[in-house]
Amino acid sequence: MKIKIGIYGYGNLGRGIESAIRQNSDMELVAVFTRRDPATLKINTPDVAVCAADTVKDFIGKIDVMILCGGSATDLPTQTPQLASMFNVVDSFDTHAKIPEHFANVDAIAKKESKIAMISVGWDPGMFSLNRLYAGAILPEGKDYTFWGKGVSQGHSDAVRRIEGVLDARQYTIPVDEALDAVRSGVCPELTTRDKHIRECFVVAAENADKALIEKQIKEMPNYFADYNTIVHFITEEEMKRDHSGIPHGGFVIRTGKTGLNSQHNHIIEYSLKLDSNPEFTASVIVAFARAAYRMNKNGESGCKTVFDVPPALLSVKPYEELIKELL
Repeated sequence: MKIKIGIYGYGNLGRGIESAIRQNSDMELVAVFTRRDPATLKINTPDVAVCAADTVKDFIGKIDVMILCGGSATDLPTQTPQLASMFNVVDSFDTHAKIPEHFANVDAIAKKESKIAMISVGWDPGMFSLNRLYAGAILPEGKDYTFWGKGVSQGHSDAVRRIEGVLDARQYTIPVDEALDAVRSGVCPELTTRDKHIRECFVVAAENADKALIEKQIKEMPNYFADYNTIVHFITEEEMKRDHSGIPHGGFVIRTGKTGLNSQHNHIIEYSLKLDSNPEFTASVIVAFARAAYRMNKNGESGCKTVFDVPPALLSVKPYEELIKELL
């Protein structure tokens, strides 16, 4: 029997989820939920219902895992706890500073309703988080460094688009080459947030918008831009379509550490990603963890979970014996 998946929200990430489901033979898409008029939404999977978001209660018992594709700024803080009262859910909440608060808000509801709510799934937070954990456990005497980009941050772009007067926006996260080179050299530099990355925004503003105010709101936005050197460019809709239609991304998690009786041996662990499509890769991670969420709930588990709680074998469609034979 296939795992029945619902998609709540159908933007770039929702379309990526739909595509990823096709690559997982043990899953099927049951319905897509949208705040738009369902009649105006065309999806890529035949014979799948497109429903208004406020009809989601009608699908209780018909969907095994609901995948939430809203933004972290305003959508997921309310949507995840709300939907965790009805379904097993997976979200990609990525405001790092607020993850503990989000976890606590979701955990109580998921436990009460005997559901699994898997939060902050993607590549960072997500796969990068796991690699930071593994590397730190292996090299306890050491230091972590995370670099993102160059690429489009969906969450930061969404946060800019929420500013009044902004019609469209793309935000690129760009590692500072000198900082990256210093880390790879093994010298363990002390780097501030501002030392490691530049944030570059391309913004389409409404005709009569106050561009100076928009730029000020971007640069002072807490948790997103306030701690970075941020560059803001105002461009036309035509330039946005021509020059910024792709959504690439990537980055590096690096841990430098020492071993030996006198800490005389240096080691560098590096995990990197180079992504043509940020939302499609994020979606692929989410779908694997949706499988784990379903299996964990079937095993009687409930509450809020993160990537740290998932045994790796639960992510794979392959039987455990096959994983041991092929991968161990």
